[in-house]
Amino acid sequence: MPYISIPADFNTNLLMLFRWLHFVGGVTWLGLLYFFNLVNVPFMNQLDASTKSKILPSLMSRALWWFRWGSVLTVLMGLAYWGSVVAADARNGSATSGGPMGTFFGIWTVAWALMYACTIPGRGVLDKGPVLAVIYTVIVVAASSLFLRFNNHGWESNRLLAIGVGGGMGWVMMLNVWGVIWRAQKKIIQWTSDNATNGTAIPDKARYLTRQALLTSRANFVLSFPMLFLMGAASHYPMFGR
Repeated sequence: MPYISIPADFNTNLLMLFRWLHFVGGVTWLGLLYFFNLVNVPFMNQLDASTKSKILPSLMSRALWWFRWGSVLTVLMGLAYWGSVVAADARNGSATSGGPMGTFFGIWTVAWALMYACTIPGRGVLDKGPVLAVIYTVIVVAASSLFLRFNNHGWESNRLLAIGVGGGMGWVMMLNVWGVIWRAQKKIIQWTSDNATNGTAIPDKARYLTRQALLTSRANFVLSFPMLFLMGAASHYPMFGR
């Protein structure tokens, strides 16, 4: 029999729990994100309006419940784990956790607000995916650079900085889920259900919200790739810090 030794100290087990729940939430969240973008959108575009009105409310209500709460579990557990990394680095550097934590929430929340503002007009050049991709890239690169610049005191580890950037993208993605995608989709689901049940006309605003949710979901899809790379780089690819 192989030798098995389960750690007995509370902190080790707690951090492992955070990691495990972070993985479970992430698989659920990103799995559905990839399903929506790679499978569901092309499939729905092939259906006629009558069939879509029967399928969409039930499918999307269930899928979006797991989608949005998976994002919350992923981000909360990731922040709990990252908080322990920040605290350890700060303690070793005779500093405090306030700088990394404050700049994380401040910079990445502002980045999300700027990205969201670009989708509000819903027409003109800001309705073009390639244009938004360029703008979003500039915002994300600027936010990443600012976070690294403000946390460049010498005691910040690669784990702190890599997760601070990759996790920042995850924070933006979660805000997109709750602040844009779910807010739009719950209205679309309700309007589609009323149309199928009572023949109520779907408001013209549905097209605007559908487009906004699609562009935001596409942004999350693209952001997930550098985010996942940086999550892996935190412990396995020392590219930041000294």
